[in-house]
Amino acid sequence: MKFFVGYRLSDDGAFLKEIIKNADRISEIYFSVSGFQNGRGHETENTALTFYEAEKRRYEELKTLSKKGFRLNLLLNGNCYGADALSRSFYEKIGELVDFLQKEQKLAAVTTTSPMIAKFIKNNFETLETRASVNMEIGTPEGFAYLSDRFDSFYLKREYNRDLKKLKAAADWCRNHGKKLHGLANSGCLNFCSARTFHDNLVSHEEEIRGRDNAYLFEGQCSEFLKSGENKNDWLRLSNFIRPEDVALYEDYFDGLKLATRQNPNPAAIVRAYCANRFQGAVTTLLEPDHSGVFYPNVIENSKIPSDFLKTVQRCSKNCTACNYCKTVQKEATVTLL
Repeated sequence: MKFFVGYRLSDDGAFLKEIIKNADRISEIYFSVSGFQNGRGHETENTALTFYEAEKRRYEELKTLSKKGFRLNLLLNGNCYGADALSRSFYEKIGELVDFLQKEQKLAAVTTTSPMIAKFIKNNFETLETRASVNMEIGTPEGFAYLSDRFDSFYLKREYNRDLKKLKAAADWCRNHGKKLHGLANSGCLNFCSARTFHDNLVSHEEEIRGRDNAYLFEGQCSEFLKSGENKNDWLRLSNFIRPEDVALYEDYFDGLKLATRQNPNPAAIVRAYCANRFQGAVTTLLEPDHSGVFYPNVIENSKIPSDFLKTVQRCSKNCTACNYCKTVQKEATVTLL
């Protein structure tokens, strides 16, 4: 299985070196650019670089990765583009950006949440792959079919990673229609989050929101939910991540797996764990978002999760009200640090 890794800046370039070191397992680097909404915050938040230093470093490192044979995938995956969503000037701006990246960095693909951006890329850059973002939450053959003229590949709705019936149906449809299917391996989002669209919209309008006198701080509904009462004891059941040890079980379904690395405090550890197909430590630290703080001083030790956990939950009846399997596994995998 090949991995897609999210590019991010680092002061010392250590993450870039980790990617290159694992070139045999990583086929693609996805990245965002300034001036366009995307599914995450600003990269400079995690560095001591100024805006202009960051822009220069990003250009240089992406060019290095391209020269070393990694496919580059541009993210235009904001959940909301506001008044620009259909404007001519917006698409002219996208066209200029994509044309530049194709010439200078051998851009190979564009991932987007917008069917109209996908249409624009299809109409004007026919050699580029168009990919439907995981933020579109497409999970059924009908969902793929509706947009089959816009997209060459799709990310599966993350909640179906552990549902073998839906996973197989999605893979079969894509294979029969000449499309590629990919998965997101290490999402820390809870299943079927009812605040996800709201949260994604906040990210899209991040710059505007920062400039306001805001009445509330929104840290994510999943965090608030897990902190309340005994909800954290159901975390494993409500999750959808794929453990590094289980990647091989998806070979028949996914053409590639995305690793979320643009916000996690230790992206190199994520790359090492998945490329090695094993990890010992708190499994929460591999995910975005990382909910480790909710469980402290306890950790959920990845190596204590049974090797047949995924096969069991992929094939179960999904009648969670009558089953405590996931809760029992989580309890037995919990280790107290203090």
